[in-house]
Amino acid sequence: MLSPTEILSAILEKPTDMDHVRSLVTPDVTYVSLNYSNPDLKRIMPWCGTSRGPESIVKTFVDVSRYWEVQAFEPEALFGAEGYAAMFGRFKYKSVFLSKVVASPFAVFAKCKDGRCSYLQFMEDTFATGASFRSGGTWTFQSHPNGERVQI
Repeated sequence: MLSPTEILSAILEKPTDMDHVRSLVTPDVTYVSLNYSNPDLKRIMPWCGTSRGPESIVKTFVDVSRYWEVQAFEPEALFGAEGYAAMFGRFKYKSVFLSKVVASPFAVFAKCKDGRCSYLQFMEDTFATGASFRSGGTWTFQSHPNGERVQI
């Protein structure tokens, strides 16, 4: 039986291969991509949010490859404990339509039971990756307690 770190590594080695992914996850695996639920972000990146089943994992990685050219995906740390695994690293994507290159750290968290992944969560710098699709306009932010505005 594979360990949680072996399961997580194996999923990320061929995340677009349905038979491969299906062999490593439970039929009702929960997949969280970038957030639990954010309707605005989902309009930009349709795979965002919480979904179920191995198809949701495969669809996400297929869609990512449709929206971006993956220039690098570099795991930097992988560790686990009984039933859990985590991977941290960095990637570089180039948006297909606008040709904007973005680099981001990533973190992946997995829960495993009986040799299969039952929960997978993928996180990245969504501000940066979402901005790789920005084609115009100005964003105005007001985060500082003094009320100062920042425009990007």
